[in-house]
Amino acid sequence: QVHLVESGGGLVQAGGSLRLSCAASGFAFRIYAMSWYRQAPGKERERVAIISASGSTFYVDSVKDRFTISRDNAKNTVYLQMNSLKPEDSAVYYCRTLVTSQSYWGQGTQVTVSS
Repeated sequence: QVHLVESGGGLVQAGGSLRLSCAASGFAFRIYAMSWYRQAPGKERERVAIISASGSTFYVDSVKDRFTISRDNAKNTVYLQMNSLKPEDSAVYYCRTLVTSQSYWGQGTQVTVSS
């Protein structure tokens, strides 16, 4: 019953911005950490950002100071604001959570950054 749905991806020029959303349902969203991952063709899946239930955040070095993860518990939604996008940010972006020892993923949303 856990369900995650990403949206907000698209095509953007280098230097531009996108805001990704992940709508969550089927679990007590407010007490779980949420993460954003990305995977480019031929590359390993990479965790980009984490937000804990208490609101603390983590970012991989390559996106620190450009991306911001946030959550709205009233809307059961986690966001990823991406600024100053670079072509190397191009990937499918996934929302993820761990509930009762099981990992759940959304379907992914494509982000393509052109130069």
